[in-house]
Amino acid sequence: MSKSLMVQGTGSNVGKSMLVAGLCRAAVRRGVSVAPFKPQNMSNNAAVTADGGEIGRAQALQAMACGLAPHTDMNPVLLKPETDVGSQVVVQGKRIATVKARDYARMKPQLMASVLDSFNRLKSRYDLVLVEGAGSPAEVNLRPGDIANMGFARAADVPVILTGDIDRGGVIAQIVGTQAVIDPADAAMISGFIINRFRGDPTLFDDGYRMIEDQTGWRGFGVVPWFNDAWKLPAEDALDISTPNRNDGLHVVCLKLSRISNFDDLDPLAQEPGVRLTMLHAGQPLPADTDVVILPGSKSTRGDLAFIRAQGWDEDMRAHHRRGGHVLGICGGFQMLGHMVSDPDGIEGPAGTARGLGLLDIATVMTADKRLSETTAVHVPTGCGITGYEMHKGFSEGADRARPFARIGGQNEGALSEDGRVAGTYLHGMFRSDAFRRAWLAGFGTEAADTAYDKAVEDVLENLADWLEQHLNVDDLLASAR
Repeated sequence: MSKSLMVQGTGSNVGKSMLVAGLCRAAVRRGVSVAPFKPQNMSNNAAVTADGGEIGRAQALQAMACGLAPHTDMNPVLLKPETDVGSQVVVQGKRIATVKARDYARMKPQLMASVLDSFNRLKSRYDLVLVEGAGSPAEVNLRPGDIANMGFARAADVPVILTGDIDRGGVIAQIVGTQAVIDPADAAMISGFIINRFRGDPTLFDDGYRMIEDQTGWRGFGVVPWFNDAWKLPAEDALDISTPNRNDGLHVVCLKLSRISNFDDLDPLAQEPGVRLTMLHAGQPLPADTDVVILPGSKSTRGDLAFIRAQGWDEDMRAHHRRGGHVLGICGGFQMLGHMVSDPDGIEGPAGTARGLGLLDIATVMTADKRLSETTAVHVPTGCGITGYEMHKGFSEGADRARPFARIGGQNEGALSEDGRVAGTYLHGMFRSDAFRRAWLAGFGTEAADTAYDKAVEDVLENLADWLEQHLNVDDLLASAR
């Protein structure tokens, strides 16, 4: 009979995604068929699924830890923020609406049926479903209609493990305080707790650990020290992208747009020893020693064009190009590089037109139809194969399209400027293709490491499972599933 177990956190970004990925791999190594599940996720970094939809990037990584292809049932509700107050709502892989936060709160109870539908399908196919919560159950103001934490756990009768992040400080208050504010019936769903991200000697926390057990009556399953290789796993949040502190190498600068999306293109570059990757934040000028500027994807192309101009990055990029620098625009970033972005039907906001950066001779028109597919292409300048995916609305045309970035099934894709130093493409995830990444870097005189990116991620997942086995009572933790 299938069982399930849920990992919730005392707050956002306490390490739930990584713990679930490691536990998935630990279960697989025990011969258990396991699948990941997150009822509701909020992220603009999505992954294309085998069944033609999209889910959060963290669940795609967890699927990889299980040896599975990503499926929309693994993350049935995905929120993709488009403005400060509104998000696109994706249900079982397909966009159903764009709503403001207050309207979404009223919509949530209607989504529980889809959540349980996806969860029960996974339970029917796998021995174990490991569930990740979202945010924190201590946000009791969000408890009515909740589908992400205790609302789901109660509806699906899934036991919960609560995770606290000691690196933030106050972990005793995090866990004991959670029990104090949540409903007693919700607290009864919690089987125990994990302390995550401890730096130093874990035995120094023995007294605090016992204090939590005594105060809550919950069992502790262990203290997980800081996992140094966590940065090598694909990041779900652009703020989580970590790079080694390098002072030399090819300087690639990615603009941290206000609505940055699908930035998994950066993860393989960050691990190249010959690359110095900088995430440029609002208010920072483009460094003078920049070699390549990357304009990433965006959930609001015209909105982020305005954001770029507000930072002065448009002038910085033109000066960078005049000095002989290179620019690569990906998806929304590609659209921004043209002369014009038109949205006559208000697909990404109020209907209208915005002037582009003018670095490519193209123009873009937004359309309601969304292209969502895994894609195999050939990079025209190098002849190398690319395996990636497309996830975009709109189409781009213009003279520079006659010089394609790539070819897909004999059709031109993307565009190159006449001088070859500005490139744009709708292809995401291209740098995971090892031969292409090496050839692209070689074009800048940079030698790539002789490693396979996907294998490197697999190695980190194995090491993560080993780390959890060493510091948690994984057998008892998994045995608490029901």
